[in-house]
Amino acid sequence: MNDAAARRLEEILEHVWTEREAGRDAAAGILAASASEHAPDARAQDLAELAGAKLVVLEGERVLLTEGGEVRARDVVRRHRLTERLFRDLLDLGERTMEAQACEFEHILSREATDSVCTLLGHPPTCPHGKPIPPGECCGAFQRTVRPLVTGLRTFELGATARIVFIAPKFHDRMDRLAALGVIPGSTIRLHQRSPSYVIEVGETTIALDPEIAGEIYVKPVEARSP
Repeated sequence: MNDAAARRLEEILEHVWTEREAGRDAAAGILAASASEHAPDARAQDLAELAGAKLVVLEGERVLLTEGGEVRARDVVRRHRLTERLFRDLLDLGERTMEAQACEFEHILSREATDSVCTLLGHPPTCPHGKPIPPGECCGAFQRTVRPLVTGLRTFELGATARIVFIAPKFHDRMDRLAALGVIPGSTIRLHQRSPSYVIEVGETTIALDPEIAGEIYVKPVEARSP
């Protein structure tokens, strides 16, 4: 199988995964989603090829991932969503460029490089679109070979200045409440205290946050501006 064919099949496996996230597993929908994205020549023969490689099982109109297919699809999705974070949060690229680059890198990053990107980003739980990033072995490791550039607010240094990279709230209305206070991605904040609540300074406003909410805010350090 040449690189182009292998890439096309990986794209389809990725769509099997993302369609399942949306509660769908119909072959027609998976092929339509693939065709509308990055595998324009996707066809039923590709699903048959994946079935022959024991990466999917075809049950009538349903497409189900096998154990091997689950691992392969998960890895592609993980690489794609981590590189979205990399290009959006650290390089400040726009949506179109971010997506195009993520679609390239999802096929070429090694597992070691992927884990290094994940560690550098502070093991983000979601992509910029709010979809979960499948965790890797690095996410539960006690030893870190790369110092995280992005960390949770709860472990950030007291008195230091940070820029909010992303927020991963458990409840959507929390994002709205934080936004109303100016606590949004891109905002510059300073952490003043951790107990009994987290106190941050945003502009000229001082805000107290519950520890649970503070744990949903991810930041990277920036140099404080001179007064």
